Amino acid sequence: MVATARNPQDVESYLTNETDVLIIPLDVTKKEQVKQAVSRAIEYFGQIDVLVNNAGIGYFSSIEEADEQETRNLFDINFFGLASVTSEVLPLMRKANTGHILNISSVGGLVAFPGFGYYHASKFALEGYSESLYQEVMPLGIHVTLIEPGDFTTDFAGRSAKENTTTISDYNQSAGKSIRGLRQLSEHQPGNPELAAEAMIKITESSMEPPLRLLLGSDAYKHATKKIDASKTSIETWKQLTLTTDH
Repeated sequence: MVATARNPQDVESYLTNETDVLIIPLDVTKKEQVKQAVSRAIEYFGQIDVLVNNAGIGYFSSIEEADEQETRNLFDINFFGLASVTSEVLPLMRKANTGHILNISSVGGLVAFPGFGYYHASKFALEGYSESLYQEVMPLGIHVTLIEPGDFTTDFAGRSAKENTTTISDYNQSAGKSIRGLRQLSEHQPGNPELAAEAMIKITESSMEPPLRLLLGSDAYKHATKKIDASKTSIETWKQLTLTTDH
């Protein structure tokens, strides 16, 4: 197994029971580091069977208040960095006619809430990218799965997310309330990261066709099904107007 991180020491603290783990420093926004990491992985193990794209950050802000540089950094990591790593690995998987790419999205790639608009935008972008990639590489023996977790006890709502320091009082009861709620949930989230990891391992080892999307957590299931039901109701409500626009 290969584990990467901007700070390799962060990884080492979790791997006390592992024996054959290659730890490589990697900032996914730096193309040369991406190339070097993939090259070292191939030199050490010979091939890449499963790619887990897990690099990501959060940014909490209303749309109007958001800082442009922060939002660009968010997309560089959550979307363009992931795409860079995937592009480097895909030729190897194509040559082997096998592989499984797990892109860590979020239920926030399906459902949006106030206060996290640009984070949602980065994950919605990942969803569209992955859905196209899924169709492009399936005939080549390569699988793609979007992992869509709900709230898990990770650092996402803590040190892994930045919050805009300026606030507009008009958004206090929409974006502000939503951000405060997530901050308060930090370290008390219902999801267990170890069980999430086990679920991801199961779909890569299953004899069944792996899904394009895998929701993780009861809250993710609740939010996703609520969104699907509301979307279906809206589509049917406006169906007649929709059908009036054909030639």
